[in-house]
Amino acid sequence: MFLKQALHYKNPFWMYLLGSFVIIIFNVLGQLPLTYAIMQEGVVSPGGDPMEMMRNIDKNLQLFLLLIPFAIGFLGLWLVVQKLHERSLLSTTTSREKVDWNRILFAFLIWSGVAVLLVGIDYTISPDSYEWNFNLKRFVVLFVIAVLLIPIQTSLEEFIFRGYLMQGFGGLFKNAWTPLIMTSVIFGCLHLFNPEVEKLGYGILIYYIGTGLFLGIMTLMDDGIELALGFHAANNLITALLVTSSWTAFQTESVLIDVSEPSLGTELIVSLFLFYPLFLLLMSKKYGWSNWKFKLISKF
Repeated sequence: MFLKQALHYKNPFWMYLLGSFVIIIFNVLGQLPLTYAIMQEGVVSPGGDPMEMMRNIDKNLQLFLLLIPFAIGFLGLWLVVQKLHERSLLSTTTSREKVDWNRILFAFLIWSGVAVLLVGIDYTISPDSYEWNFNLKRFVVLFVIAVLLIPIQTSLEEFIFRGYLMQGFGGLFKNAWTPLIMTSVIFGCLHLFNPEVEKLGYGILIYYIGTGLFLGIMTLMDDGIELALGFHAANNLITALLVTSSWTAFQTESVLIDVSEPSLGTELIVSLFLFYPLFLLLMSKKYGWSNWKFKLISKF
């Protein structure tokens, strides 16, 4: 069982709190180049909006600077797991003897296909909702940055929430459901300062927390974070490359710009109650999941 692996190392919970603090410090250090770039656009006043100042930065450079903290944070995670907990990163990845790259690739390809198909259908039905933004030179630069760094960003989030912290809470509470709920709520609340919240309201936190639950369920049922790694990478990478909008966290040189007025209710309901359950069903059939009750609410 994936959560029980942490018990073998007998690390007290304070180590996870300390480790989280160290990872945050590394992430903050990684934000220094972005902070410097923003300050070059003008003095950041106490009431100033850094997001507005960021709009003056070249979009590709902006994306690069936004993703660098995750790369530095990943280094912090590696040091915490290896040196503080004296564990291998593999132990926070999977209960299998080695990482199953085929699982990562399968989840990545399936969700990439779904995302591209959905955008294609919506573009066909409502072409006025999009602006064509493709510029080959700028897109090539975006592609290189996105392919190299976005998987690091998404992987860090999965390692922290579905790997490191989920195992830490599992060792503290000795059950599966409490870590699932706590990591999902924390994951959702950390999106509180995303520009999407300002645009759509606090109701979007339901979507973020629901996504955390979905990824957590997938991790617990599959005894590893490989499927979550593939899904999360596909979701963010396709978004950055294919379609963004003026109010999303990623401002990129994507192929399309969504200029429609967003509707939280539709996206929330369709994702949480249709696509996520169907994805879980597909994975359960593909990998033969069983004992759902035991894996999701059991004590150990």
